[in-house]
Amino acid sequence: MSTPEPALLSSVLERVRQHAFAEIRGGRTIDPQTGHEGVADLNDPSWRVRLMAIRDLVRLGDSAATALQPVLRDEDPHVRHVAATALGILGARIGAADALEDRLAKDTNPVVRGQAAVSLGQLGLERVAERLAGRLDHESDPDVRHRIELAIGQLRAGRRSTELAGAYAAIDDHAISLVEVGQPAISFELTDTNGDPWRLADFLGRGPVVLIWVFADWCPVCHHEFRDLIDLQDEFEARGITVATIECHDRFRCRLMTGQERPPSYRGGNLAAVQPQTAYRGRIWWPHLADPAGAVGAVYGVDPLEFVVHSEWINRPSTFVIDRDGIVRFAYRGTFWGDRPSIAETLEMLESQRYDFEHPKRLHAE
Repeated sequence: MSTPEPALLSSVLERVRQHAFAEIRGGRTIDPQTGHEGVADLNDPSWRVRLMAIRDLVRLGDSAATALQPVLRDEDPHVRHVAATALGILGARIGAADALEDRLAKDTNPVVRGQAAVSLGQLGLERVAERLAGRLDHESDPDVRHRIELAIGQLRAGRRSTELAGAYAAIDDHAISLVEVGQPAISFELTDTNGDPWRLADFLGRGPVVLIWVFADWCPVCHHEFRDLIDLQDEFEARGITVATIECHDRFRCRLMTGQERPPSYRGGNLAAVQPQTAYRGRIWWPHLADPAGAVGAVYGVDPLEFVVHSEWINRPSTFVIDRDGIVRFAYRGTFWGDRPSIAETLEMLESQRYDFEHPKRLHAE
């Protein structure tokens, strides 16, 4: 197997090493200006540095697998994170499992340990599942334990993430343009949790379209939004409003959110009130779309991999309203995990046509 040009690999990693990422404290990003959780600056480039580094590592292909394994011991946790992420996306099986298991056992940073667990789940090696189950007895961080449980579930279900490498490799940084209010929405096609295609263009002209970016199955706010959408189905449908939720994960993670895969224990019962397999069965009337590399999110300014919540890099919570003519009427990008209109508030805006919402705790950059 050939190895990538050392200078090329080093230049990708050096971009990450030289970037000044915000502090992560208690599994959450702390805004450098306000001192609160989140990132106030909507022009912050951190997400792009991370996303493009992962893309470039993935573009190096299978030849990068061996070269990336020692990078998992780099002094910089951000470098270790992107290396672990790329190994999982590449599905690099030769030696990668042992190297990732070493990070899961020894890394002092819970974000890196959690990503190592997720990447192990993506490799598709069934024998790893039992070793991960044994690792649960030694992991005290609830967020990392959750990621280990996700990986075990994915391995035992045989859900290897085959779409990730192509999605990351195809990201075109020159095509990323910020969708703003008053501009035409940029059309896209994604697949839902069943693998069926969903095209924005198919719904323009019928009525308003609402796009809602959520986080992941561990997010109680996201589950509240799902329950509200279920409760308000009649109101949305009576007004001819199309709704789609979007998650910047592979299809397996998205299916966990909708209860189509067996859920883990939800961080020791933190989400005990939410049991997707029973609460959502036959009730999710809208498509939940997988944006596996966050490419559509990047175009819409959702900033995939912008900040950390529960020790995982996530996108900004965001809501967009597009009118029947395909014009964006509302574009809201959150500054922390809870910063966006509720489902009821979104419906009220659609009825009143007044799109002036601002969360009372929204962070503001200086």
